[in-house]
Amino acid sequence: MRKFLVVLLSLAMAVSMAGCGGAAKKADESAPVSSEGAAVADASDISVAFIPKLTGNSFFESANVGAQDMAKQVGFECVYTGNPEASVANQVQVINSAVQQGFNAVAISSVTPDGLNNALKAARDAGVKIVCWDSDVQNDMRSLHVAQGTPEQLGQMLVEMVVQQLPDDKKDSIKYCWHYSSATVTDQNSWQVAGEAYIKEKYPNWVNVAPDNYYSDQDAEKAVSVGESILKTHTDIDAIICNDSTALPGQAQAVENLGMVGKVIVTGFCTPNGMRDFCKNGTVPVFGLWDCKVQGAMGAYLGYWLAAGNTFKVGDKIDIPGIGQVEVMPNTVLDPNAYTADDSGVVLLPERTVFTKDNIDDYNF
Repeated sequence: MRKFLVVLLSLAMAVSMAGCGGAAKKADESAPVSSEGAAVADASDISVAFIPKLTGNSFFESANVGAQDMAKQVGFECVYTGNPEASVANQVQVINSAVQQGFNAVAISSVTPDGLNNALKAARDAGVKIVCWDSDVQNDMRSLHVAQGTPEQLGQMLVEMVVQQLPDDKKDSIKYCWHYSSATVTDQNSWQVAGEAYIKEKYPNWVNVAPDNYYSDQDAEKAVSVGESILKTHTDIDAIICNDSTALPGQAQAVENLGMVGKVIVTGFCTPNGMRDFCKNGTVPVFGLWDCKVQGAMGAYLGYWLAAGNTFKVGDKIDIPGIGQVEVMPNTVLDPNAYTADDSGVVLLPERTVFTKDNIDDYNF
């Protein structure tokens, strides 16, 4: 229906111009302008489907707040649409539904690097613009990806948040493991791989007691049970790194359930609102993230921006309202073996944040 209305509007404008001898009017200065300088669609004509890995999770709900704020500021439609269970089948269904409903763009945090290919190709063939945020898809299946940072930046951040909490006599030799959603989630897996490389370089005497990692599939109850299993299986473990916003609060709850507060370091990535109590009571005194509202806003805006008729090439800079100018970087900034093309790239968030009891109340997301 949305596309049908836009087509009708375009035809009406063409007839009107023909009646005036075909003379082009000066574009409204407030309307979006493509990189070639041509006027493009009004913001109110653009609809973006904003798709999380799952609904009901504090990270994704906060990202949606940013997306909706951006949509309101700019004037496009942004619809939050997803499923409370993170799965490939559910995301495929959501993408297909978005295409059927006539959305102009999809901004998605993917549960899989390649399992959405068929659905995304069909969407793209239907004229839908594809943007990723938080977690990427196969790079030739989308135009832009809004990344939290490079794997090296985030992997090092995760490790150093452990180091920050270790006494001096233990910094060089600890037992640790990783607990996150799954080995197929592109972003989290890349951080774990980069974190392991950093550990081997800087802390070669650290011992990973579970090289195959622990996974809880972004299921809140499973995160607690997996967290308890880690603590019961590895009774002398020093640190657990949870690079997932469901695994981290689940692991923290497991520590409290088993009366192990202060006996094991737990850190990772989650929203401040999702960890506030755990941080203040000392269960997880140090953890980190980035401003997911900013990431959501960027993802939604770039979906709108492309659907409005704008184009880019790697190396270009894009002005995002209220956020600033971002550079389109090659996909290889995240993976040296990534697909490269002028019309496929990555933009990075401006910064990342470490939260403690001293600054956590400065944030509300």
